[in-house]
Amino acid sequence: MFNIEVTGEFVAFFVFAVIIISGAVLMVSFTKVVHMVISLAAVFLGLAGMFVLLEAEFVAFVQVLIYAGAVSILMVFGIMMTKHQAMQDEPKRPVHEALSAIAALCLFGILFYAIRITELSVPEQFQAGEDNTMEIGKLLYTGYVIPFELVSVLLTVAFIGAIVIAKKEAD
Repeated sequence: MFNIEVTGEFVAFFVFAVIIISGAVLMVSFTKVVHMVISLAAVFLGLAGMFVLLEAEFVAFVQVLIYAGAVSILMVFGIMMTKHQAMQDEPKRPVHEALSAIAALCLFGILFYAIRITELSVPEQFQAGEDNTMEIGKLLYTGYVIPFELVSVLLTVAFIGAIVIAKKEAD
């Protein structure tokens, strides 16, 4: 009935899919924030593996470096540096839960219908570059150098602002 050839890429896809899905489910299931961050890091690493399968090595590297590494570490430090008080359990709201479930199902139905009726075409001139990282670097430092530099200035200002806010709270 189904003619499926089991290759290494096929197996890797399902391994990464299981890592991503289980990490996402665990992320919303855990109650301790540190466990949630570890689950989120597993999702980020699974996504990086998917990017490698799609031959987007640069995006996979950035995914590991920025998200799985830096963002996860930042979240852990943020958790460790803030004071947490015990939260009270929120009252159960069955009406809100039912409306949320209906809204989620409606959104799923609309998205499923939109994806099914959409016809995507590939441009004739499109061809993947031999070295994706080299092409991204050329574009970044020629055509998009001003936005690239503005983002670096913005991140520096945000970092300095975070330090100033943290110092005020410590005093």
